[in-house]
Amino acid sequence: MVHSNEGVENLVIIGSGPAGYTAALYSSRAKLSPLLIEGYQSGGLLMLTSDVENFPGFPKGIMGPELMAQFRAQAERFGTRYLQKNCTRVDFSSHPFKVYVDDTVIRAQSVIVATGASTKWLDIESEKKLLGKGVSSCATCDGAFFKDAKLIVVGGGDSAMEEAHFLTKFASHVTVVHRRDTLRASKIMQDRALKHPKISFIWDSAVEEILGEDGVTGVKLKNLKTGKFSEEKCEGVFVAIGHEPNTSFLKGQIELDPKGYVVLPNRPTTATNVKGVFAAGDVQDVIYRQAITAAASGCQAAIDAERYLEALHG
Repeated sequence: MVHSNEGVENLVIIGSGPAGYTAALYSSRAKLSPLLIEGYQSGGLLMLTSDVENFPGFPKGIMGPELMAQFRAQAERFGTRYLQKNCTRVDFSSHPFKVYVDDTVIRAQSVIVATGASTKWLDIESEKKLLGKGVSSCATCDGAFFKDAKLIVVGGGDSAMEEAHFLTKFASHVTVVHRRDTLRASKIMQDRALKHPKISFIWDSAVEEILGEDGVTGVKLKNLKTGKFSEEKCEGVFVAIGHEPNTSFLKGQIELDPKGYVVLPNRPTTATNVKGVFAAGDVQDVIYRQAITAAASGCQAAIDAERYLEALHG
């Protein structure tokens, strides 16, 4: 057991979701007595997911919020303490580190950042209404629910092409809607999508409205060059216009890449460029962005933090 100095936490975990809760589970079982700052909206992106069928151990599937509740309860069982507030800023310039929650300063010997990444949405009312009822941002998570369906993918980058290509395994047809007349995706991803017999494109267009009441029935499109409106029938809409890591509170404190993701210069460890600060989950993952990979990196971060603290205390 690593003992904390008086008034200083052994380990503060910033962010919930699969990465944060798994880090809490492992570190609490290691007797580190972690404090997890959940945020006002705890649980991460899985709180917006209905059926989760690809997380091991749940052969009949499980609702996203229920899965996160089980993660949370399991970590709490071993002594994790929770603070349901947002971390507003950090100071990693000296040790112990300072983590700010509103006007409260929490001092910590080590920190795991697990604040995730937020999906970039179209920001239209019908999208919010039909989220989880035919609107998704993850083909890997939800594609299997759309067997033989006609689907729309919104976007023009690599992520959109990957989503479209993956969805052809299930859908009868996939239509990509893009705001421009050329794709932003890499050449190899463009070629693969443009040549695929089950993928077609609608260019220079934006989704104005997603149609349907209890499920998606189509989309209303606006041609950005002509201004004309049209409707396209579909049974699902996958938004693939990117993700934004939740790292604005970290700027100037640890190394971030140009898109704002936390850089891990000491891979395969989860250590950042600041000794004693670690990162797990989608906040540092630009490739996989799955619940299972986030949980795995949360485990790694907890082990890395435990070893760091053991070395710190000799």
